[in-house]
Amino acid sequence: MTQITQQEQAIADDISQQYLTFIMASEEYGVDILSVQEIRGWEATTIIPNSPSHVKGVINLRGTIVPIIDLRQRFGIETLEYGATTVVIVVKVAIASDHKVIGIVVDAVSDVFSVNHGDVRNAPDFGDETDLGFIKGLTNTEDKMVILLDINKLLGSEILPEASQLSNLIHNIDAQQPQAVNE
Repeated sequence: MTQITQQEQAIADDISQQYLTFIMASEEYGVDILSVQEIRGWEATTIIPNSPSHVKGVINLRGTIVPIIDLRQRFGIETLEYGATTVVIVVKVAIASDHKVIGIVVDAVSDVFSVNHGDVRNAPDFGDETDLGFIKGLTNTEDKMVILLDINKLLGSEILPEASQLSNLIHNIDAQQPQAVNE
């Protein structure tokens, strides 16, 4: 029995997953590369009234209305003015049997790494007051610590208007006065 368990553990340790890593506030984060749809430079968004401050607005991505979330603000990290390296990572978020497409604004894209499951460590326990359920774990790659995010848990609970609501809001905003943000 112990031998089978050791073999199963060895197999599990050998399974690797690729992560796209990005930088925010000098820290490196990773998301499952299979959830990444594309990477875009920062562009103006259409502001959605009464949305949370970390929701920068929406963009029309080839006919799909995509909410854009500033991950610095979502994490409570001091905001920075967007620059030449600021990018939007467009990710597909699974919610039950449905999918959302959401863009996250980050400081810069870093690299793609393969991470063996056996090399992922649990996030430290900070007690019940700190919700770290969106952190898959921590790993070291090339002498850097990378925080691996579960994008479904991080963004899956975002309260965002439905696509049809966004289309109506954008139509109404465009009809009245187009607004754009360039940060």
